[in-house]
Amino acid sequence: MESLNALLQGMGLMHLGAGQAIMLLVSLLLLWLAIAKKFEPLLLLPIGFGGLLSNIPEAGMALTALESLLAHHDAGQLAVIAAKLNCAPDVHAIKEALALALPSVQSQMENLAVDMGYTPGVLALFYKVAIGSGVAPLVIFMGVGAMTDFGPLLANPRTLLLGAAAQFGIFATVLGALTLNYFGLISFTLPQAAAIGIIGGADGPTAI
Repeated sequence: MESLNALLQGMGLMHLGAGQAIMLLVSLLLLWLAIAKKFEPLLLLPIGFGGLLSNIPEAGMALTALESLLAHHDAGQLAVIAAKLNCAPDVHAIKEALALALPSVQSQMENLAVDMGYTPGVLALFYKVAIGSGVAPLVIFMGVGAMTDFGPLLANPRTLLLGAAAQFGIFATVLGALTLNYFGLISFTLPQAAAIGIIGGADGPTAI
């Protein structure tokens, strides 16, 4: 009985959280839409597959070395990190201190976690090398652009105005966010308004 209990405790399903379960279902839905319905397969297929991998219980494939340390909840290791950050030795306080820390300090804490024996997951490494460096989005959308059929645009050049008009959404959204901030309805800084504006226009590559 003890062996069976140990086996069950060692299974990832025993550590499946509600958030992970929801994201796994969402990822499966995206995969179904991409494969069965052929709906934006170039985007939904990798998004769904990445969502599946990053939400596998206890796998930690999307965690950095420091995030793996925090998830392990070792009191001694948390105390070492907290001492470096001058905060309380608990996960919540450490995360708050890291959010306010300089990038150089965050890098030092990451290296410290590696020295303690933790390693980043494969998705975290991929993010750092490909997405964090900005290389992957360029390659992805260069490929998408190469696959685009410009025949309809060349046949009817007036449709170019539709694409140009979509860019107006960027400026309109930025001004809208700043207007909400001016009247005190919703607080937005200028960088936040700019980020919202990029997503508000037809700029998927820029937003990514």
